[in-house]
Amino acid sequence: MAEALLGIVIENLESFVQNKLATYWDVDQQTQKLSSNLTAIRAVLRDAEKKQITSHAVNNWLQKLTDAAYVLDDILDECSIHSTKVHSHNGHTSCLFPLHPKDILFCFNIGKRMKDITQRFHDIHQEKSSFNLELGVTKVQIVDDDWRQTSSDITEPTIYGRDQDREQIVKFLLEDASKSEVFSVYPIVGMGGLGKTTLAKEVFNDHRVCNHFDLTIWVCVSDDFNTKTILQSIIECCTGQNLNLNTLEALRKKVEEVLQSKRYLLVLDDVWNEDQEKWKELKGKLRCATAAKGATILVTTRL
Repeated sequence: MAEALLGIVIENLESFVQNKLATYWDVDQQTQKLSSNLTAIRAVLRDAEKKQITSHAVNNWLQKLTDAAYVLDDILDECSIHSTKVHSHNGHTSCLFPLHPKDILFCFNIGKRMKDITQRFHDIHQEKSSFNLELGVTKVQIVDDDWRQTSSDITEPTIYGRDQDREQIVKFLLEDASKSEVFSVYPIVGMGGLGKTTLAKEVFNDHRVCNHFDLTIWVCVSDDFNTKTILQSIIECCTGQNLNLNTLEALRKKVEEVLQSKRYLLVLDDVWNEDQEKWKELKGKLRCATAAKGATILVTTRL
């Protein structure tokens, strides 16, 4: 429990920094300290969760960690939501415009809460040294890879307040994208925890979308943007088979075959790639497949 939760919080904190929100709310120093402490704590969690069964002290320590993680996650969510409202109201796309007077109090409160939670995690980090916990970074990473994988089925409870977002995306897919002679790419952008994947799933499973497209394909990309792996996933989704094609050229030809003359919707979920060359390479391979008018790629990303 604590391990998965801390992984999500670390991911959200990284997104908080990448989206310049730490700078915007003037909490860069706190986020640096938090990142360092969270990484160190995370490395021993596997051992801690084993020892909590026989150690009351370790169990209490994990409870402190869990409580603090929830508090930090709430703070990050509040910052993201408040920033979105401010940007929408002022028409800015950058986080680096001057604060308005009405936001100064919010900024002050966030600064104080971030300082408190940073100290709280520092104390938790210091306390862990008394338990002689063993490092287990490799195992933790394996677990993370598993829980970060997504599929197109809707398992989350209904999220209220996103109907307008869903309808706007569906409109893009059914109307605007259909006017394009080549495939269109639409990004759903936001920091971690805002429900990008859930929103994409609702669109993907919408009956209007399912009826409109000849093929609907879901690929979870995550932080390993590998063209061969993505093409292999597309083939598996379309054919239901793992053909074990080893070369990029063989994969390209098979993708061209399965997408040929099809109006498809390809969802690339959780894209972290910032390498434009890799993105161009993937788009080039997909362009080789002469799709029907209105073929579309929907991307969920923090970038």
